[in-house]
Amino acid sequence: MSNDNKLEATAKNLEGKAQEAMGEVTGDPQDKAEGKAKQIEAQAEHAKENMKEKVKQKIDNA
Repeated sequence: MSNDNKLEATAKNLEGKAQEAMGEVTGDPQDKAEGKAKQIEAQAEHAKENMKEKVKQKIDNA
């Protein structure tokens, strides 16, 4: 399940980068902002999944 969440976060990050780049090209500040927001959400999701993995490892090694 964790890998699925990471893949979704990676996809969201790529989508955000593309949207931000499109906003750069078209000069649309809303697209740029939405793309950046998606990237930040993806980073948070990755951090959450990494933390879950660390906690699971600690529990498994206890």
